[in-house]
Amino acid sequence: MKFQQLLEEVKHYVISYFDVHHDPELIYHNLKHTKDVVASATQIANHYQLSDEDFFIVISAAWFHDTGYFTDKSDHETKGADVASHLLKQHKVETPVIDKITACILATRMPQKPSNLLEEILCDADLFHLGTDDFKDKSKLMRKELEACRHQEIGKDAWRTENIAFLQAHHYFTDYCRLLLNDQKAKNLEKLKDKQTEMDEKTEEDKVVEISTIDGDVVKADHQDHDKHDKKHKEEKPEKGIETMFRISSSNHQRLSNMADNKAHIMITVNSIILSAIISLVLRKLDEHSNLLIPTFMLLSVSLLTMIFSILATRPSIPSGLFSHEDIEKKNVNLLFFGNFYKMSFEDYSEGMVKMMDDKDFLYGSLIRDNYSQGVVLGKKYRLLRASYNIFMFGLIVSVMAYAISSLV
Repeated sequence: MKFQQLLEEVKHYVISYFDVHHDPELIYHNLKHTKDVVASATQIANHYQLSDEDFFIVISAAWFHDTGYFTDKSDHETKGADVASHLLKQHKVETPVIDKITACILATRMPQKPSNLLEEILCDADLFHLGTDDFKDKSKLMRKELEACRHQEIGKDAWRTENIAFLQAHHYFTDYCRLLLNDQKAKNLEKLKDKQTEMDEKTEEDKVVEISTIDGDVVKADHQDHDKHDKKHKEEKPEKGIETMFRISSSNHQRLSNMADNKAHIMITVNSIILSAIISLVLRKLDEHSNLLIPTFMLLSVSLLTMIFSILATRPSIPSGLFSHEDIEKKNVNLLFFGNFYKMSFEDYSEGMVKMMDDKDFLYGSLIRDNYSQGVVLGKKYRLLRASYNIFMFGLIVSVMAYAISSLV
């Protein structure tokens, strides 16, 4: 609750700060941009399930990261960190927390150099738009802002060249943003390159027209060849959306599997403690309290069954680790799962992988099979885990009631 209240204070302060400090030159780095960065940082932070303190650090840094533009545009990160530090000290925020918020803000300075997950989240949130459909519109706003600040016009060709260089050099730091945004970022870059190529070819065509204005048929043929080239180029573009879908799906499955394992470990740990307590403390005194015999063994049975189902949920199941050349020819083996090849020689595995990579149907079929297999394993884990939790919950209720009844008799 403490961090939630502080975050509300930070939000209201920054919004008021933007209202008071108005700069008409800040066409892009305004309150709208700050709110967008906060929303993106929240989305990324929720994916990584940050603690309350870490969540407060990232979101506070997102609110403050551009407040320094009003005092020093060339070193706005440092000034923004100073604004954040000043307010947070007034609210008695601990120094280590303030230092982490300051570090997050400073990490957004170009070129970005984050040193931990919290800084990576803010850096990716600040440039989240590079991998979205809003890239074109926000790029126009950024250009207008630079023109206003520099008091000079920036040509479209020069701006396009700068954007291409920036997108080629940029990379997202978090796995989440790489999976979510890299595909659209690549499309945005491809559009810029296509536009640049189009403008370059148009310039060349204009030169040809100036040199040979009489030979109209040749110029027409050049246009037809250019159209065919564009059509062929579009047809040859890889299906990156499909590959991104497989990456995100696999990542989600892995995350859910880790969550299931953690839940199972919790149940095993809790019931191990219960079993130890019953065996070491209660069983010794059953001679004196024979009326507690039945409820004690009920609780023992509940804890034991809960542990069994939790262990079954985490117990690995490994296949034979072998495949044949016939399996490769029939394309019915999944070489993306170690359990299907860990006993094979490297030469056999390498040969199978090369054949799979050369055959698009085999490759996508293996990805589909791998995705399905992960889902089946997840389904089994969560069924056993649910049984474990149900046994523990209802068994605990019944055991406590049995203890209460036995004590009253």
